[in-house]
Amino acid sequence: MKRKKLLSMVVSSVLILSLTAGCGTNNNTAKNNTSSSKNSETVKITMLNSKGEIQSQLEDAAKAFTKENPNITINVIPASAGQSPFEKISSMYAAGNAPTLAMLDPGDVAKFKDKFLDLSNEKWVADTTDGALNVAKVDGKIIAFPFSVEGYGFIYNKIVLDKAFGGNFDPKSIKTRNDLENAFKKVEATGAKALEISPMDWSLAGHFLPIVYADQSKDPAQVDKFISDLKSGNVDLANNKVFNGLIDTFDMMKKYNLDKSNPMAPTYDKGPEAIGKGEVGFWFMGNWAWPQIKTFDTANGQYGFVPVPISNDPNDYGNSGIPVGVTKFIGIDKTQNSAAQQDAAEKFLNWLVYSQAGQDVLVNQCSVIPAFKNIKLEPRDPLAKSIEQYISDGNTLEFMTTLPSDHWSKLGASMQKYLSGVIDRKGLINDIESYWKGVQ
Repeated sequence: MKRKKLLSMVVSSVLILSLTAGCGTNNNTAKNNTSSSKNSETVKITMLNSKGEIQSQLEDAAKAFTKENPNITINVIPASAGQSPFEKISSMYAAGNAPTLAMLDPGDVAKFKDKFLDLSNEKWVADTTDGALNVAKVDGKIIAFPFSVEGYGFIYNKIVLDKAFGGNFDPKSIKTRNDLENAFKKVEATGAKALEISPMDWSLAGHFLPIVYADQSKDPAQVDKFISDLKSGNVDLANNKVFNGLIDTFDMMKKYNLDKSNPMAPTYDKGPEAIGKGEVGFWFMGNWAWPQIKTFDTANGQYGFVPVPISNDPNDYGNSGIPVGVTKFIGIDKTQNSAAQQDAAEKFLNWLVYSQAGQDVLVNQCSVIPAFKNIKLEPRDPLAKSIEQYISDGNTLEFMTTLPSDHWSKLGASMQKYLSGVIDRKGLINDIESYWKGVQ
């Protein structure tokens, strides 16, 4: 998920104004002063992208938008690999060159309530799906645009699984840990490998570990209480059934990992190639990976998700569901970008929701499930289709999108040590409990 940005300025008909209308100046009053910008003016805006896997798609989207709006150009800047969006945008604000549009993780939105534009009166607010704006509403104002609904679990290659099962593989047959291990064994019996574990910290602690929290209860209030109890030191993970169940599953995954001899070696790029080419039957990842899988696809687009089981009881909560939620929000800066730039940014967000080309960008180019009821475009992406089926069946878990911004980096390092055998389960528990006691 990942980023970058260039300084931009409004080119006005008067040279002096053009030199003072750039991103580095405070434009709190600019909304009133330049709201009557002429169509002939060229407005340059920037967008910080924290979803590195769709960088090229967003660059193409920017070109398509400019084709329809010749007076507006957008420079899409990726956040650096391994750098959190919060760190990137904070450094840009400190340097006086804040991006016009900033794509952030949900947990960071409220931190910019004094810097982001109030979007409450935008048309798309009324067309947003239920619950999608919960994080974006701060102090009674909508300050961010819900960019993507995503989900994750074990991605499977159906051609590999059909061969392994000697027929038509049914993802609903995976209800327990034993079911999953049986599938792993069947895949390996065909000569393929069972699983690829990508060792990035954001995957291990941004996606895998949070299943521990989400699976505590189907009642969101109980999940919130569990997090609060972690902070106050009132959770004994060593005796927590869900935690031990998930780590038991992880231990089983480690046994079948394609790279178990050197588990920290793979990069993200290895995963989509391995699953796409059918070298493995499963890969733990989310639907954001489809653009990369597609480039290696040997299964004629036949992929989907199975859940991460935490026990051998098919009735246990979580064993039949996958985490789904709004994972990225876009805010518009109001402090270092001019009124004309703010207007252009608002126009781009509306273009994504209401134009045919913009909707195609979201659904088919970026392979995300849009958070807007008016978008009826059916995804061609098989992973998005799989997620929509889980949503339709009511088998979704909470996507823990509001965890502390350093959760995936700090506990990701702990999960990496556990994956590599540097620490045991006791050490992992100590790291997790110590981390949460330090969260304010």
